[in-house]
Amino acid sequence: MSTVKGTGDQADTLRQMARDAKKNPQGDAADQRGLTDQRGIRVISVTSGKGGVGKSNVVSNLAIALSAQGKKVLLIDADLGLGNLDVLLGLSPVYNMNHVLNGEKSLAEILIDGPAGIKIIPAGSGVQEFTSLGQHEKLRLLDELDMLEEQFDILIVDTEAGISENVTYFTVAAQEIIVVVTPEPTSITDVYALIKLLATRYSEHHFKVLVNMAKDSEDALEVFRKLANVAGRFLDISLDYLGCVVKDEKVVEAVKRQKAVTELFPESEAANCFATLAKRVIENTRQTRLKGNIQFFFRRFLDHPAGG
Repeated sequence: MSTVKGTGDQADTLRQMARDAKKNPQGDAADQRGLTDQRGIRVISVTSGKGGVGKSNVVSNLAIALSAQGKKVLLIDADLGLGNLDVLLGLSPVYNMNHVLNGEKSLAEILIDGPAGIKIIPAGSGVQEFTSLGQHEKLRLLDELDMLEEQFDILIVDTEAGISENVTYFTVAAQEIIVVVTPEPTSITDVYALIKLLATRYSEHHFKVLVNMAKDSEDALEVFRKLANVAGRFLDISLDYLGCVVKDEKVVEAVKRQKAVTELFPESEAANCFATLAKRVIENTRQTRLKGNIQFFFRRFLDHPAGG
């Protein structure tokens, strides 16, 4: 496991401390030391180097598992051109992000209910890219997000697969980055390319690795070792092994029935894996880098210069 730590984003920390000082004029010693403000929503981006690794399925099931363990979870389908979280879960949203951006609806009005009490912001189809929004749309979106922040504990962003501007923007804005990889050599190669891009161009140095479709835990650890070894030789980053989801035919059956495996087959091997992953995510709360709340997430995303 690579343990070399990259330098923190000092500007981000200063911005967050300034916001916290406004909320709490008396200050707090722990906050001033740079620890995560436990009052704010936790923003996690889930991404992958290529399609076909089951990333959106991982996102939906992890969210449900987190909800089952008492967390209030909001999902954003950030595949802006071809969102599919609603399809995976058998949901039929009437409205999507376009309706918010053109002023027809508020974010609260387009939220759809998912299994186990999770909420989802659907991307819809053909949503304009966030980077092309005008100032008016940006301000509207920030205002809407600010009103939602207090309602949730965790925001999970399901990015599109691959390496694109939208992927990098959403990912660098999040507090935590989870990369999903499978035992296939092409998946390992592609996720390494994504990590390298985020590390060298965007100064991201902390990643959690989740191995999907593993034969067993040893198979997953071997995948992580391969990725960590090459990353350790060429990149100044920290890779943490989050865990794995074993290959399970119950997942395939659940997808066909447009249900989450954690909901349809709660006693299955895969569902047990998601429960374990959710527990680890919750336990890792205090290790979260201070990078901001939900509104700061979108400010960072919307203000990020192209090719930055």
